[in-house]
Amino acid sequence: MTQTSLAQAATSPWALSLPEARRRSREQDADLRAWVCLSDGDIEQKGETGGGSLAGVAFGVKDVIDVAGLPTRSGATATNDMSTNDMPQPWDAACVAQLRAAGAVPIGKTVTAEFAYMSPGPTRNPHRLDHTPGGSSSGSAAAVAAGHVELALGTQTGGSIIRPAAFCGVIGFKPTFGRIHRGGMRVLCDSLDTIGWFTRTLDQSIATAQALLGPDASVAIGTHGTRAPRVAVLPSRALATLSPAADAALVQGVAKLRALGAEIVEPSCDDEQAELLAVHGAIMHAEFARGMLPIFGARGAGLRTPDITTATREGIEKGLAISPADYAKHRQARERLARIWEDRFSAFDVILAPSAPSEAPAGLASTGSSIFNRIWSLLGWPCVHLPTGTTPLGLPVGVQLVATPARDLPLLAWARWLGLAESD
Repeated sequence: MTQTSLAQAATSPWALSLPEARRRSREQDADLRAWVCLSDGDIEQKGETGGGSLAGVAFGVKDVIDVAGLPTRSGATATNDMSTNDMPQPWDAACVAQLRAAGAVPIGKTVTAEFAYMSPGPTRNPHRLDHTPGGSSSGSAAAVAAGHVELALGTQTGGSIIRPAAFCGVIGFKPTFGRIHRGGMRVLCDSLDTIGWFTRTLDQSIATAQALLGPDASVAIGTHGTRAPRVAVLPSRALATLSPAADAALVQGVAKLRALGAEIVEPSCDDEQAELLAVHGAIMHAEFARGMLPIFGARGAGLRTPDITTATREGIEKGLAISPADYAKHRQARERLARIWEDRFSAFDVILAPSAPSEAPAGLASTGSSIFNRIWSLLGWPCVHLPTGTTPLGLPVGVQLVATPARDLPLLAWARWLGLAESD
């Protein structure tokens, strides 16, 4: 399939049938390479027999989350222990079980970067096959963007939902940390890893939230967005230079908010952002290294295996060099900064920020920069990426909206009311 036809194939409505989702995922993935494995009818049957708010909706599952009857490999090629087990899992992860209970049907596992860290899998960007889809939830974002499915689960530790959503031009939602139960997920960074999802439209994301975030979701979403919001704009240009397209998306977003009557404030917190990024990096590497010990042995003895990438090996070594005392100090710094930021931003309805420094970079050796995502992952705040346009090369651009903790549903309500997403 050509680069153009891959992107143009993504034109299905929300009611994409299960047979059509199966056909697309099997027949249209040779170039995209979004799927690790696809399920058979026996595995799917449990989700096809009932009703529910998501009845008949096919979905993909990032390959760090269990689906009964399918293996969970975590993007690994090594043959060590739990995360590289080719045996089918005996039961669904909690989030998969919730979606099944709503009538949705898991049709396969999507590609992740190795151990959901930095080394990319084989997935390509459906808009241009020679550009990265982002990561680590690369397969989930690409499968949704290409129209194989209209819903896929992902996870975020740094920028693994918002960044691939930005690069692939789909809605990406990362809930408040801890809002989605992680039972049945291969957790490596215990205080950061968060389950979220990708959809083609904001209404689909809201429908998913109603299934995963509890029975109050419909009421909460329906009662917000009745007035113009108070918005904090955080361009964070001191952290990274925005490409012309990414900068234009942010500027146009601000202009649209002003036209809707929003009160716009641009707080200054560049110094704190630099500290937050440093704290995130230390906590992520310390937890990643310790999370990998069951796989590669105490003090990384198994790191001699040639079956893991250099980036993964270096990440583990970096984390093992962080002492328990230093790790504790970084956790304390996060608590201090979180209090400051929650006090500062609690008066705002949403925060508008870049999702990525640029459109999807050329090449497949890297998943791109997560610099505009890591602060929100550290703080555990909910975020939603909204695609707002495309570059002359056909690559998507957009912005993210962020809210303070536990305001997931109002965030989605404001995202709908503001109408920034191209799909709205």
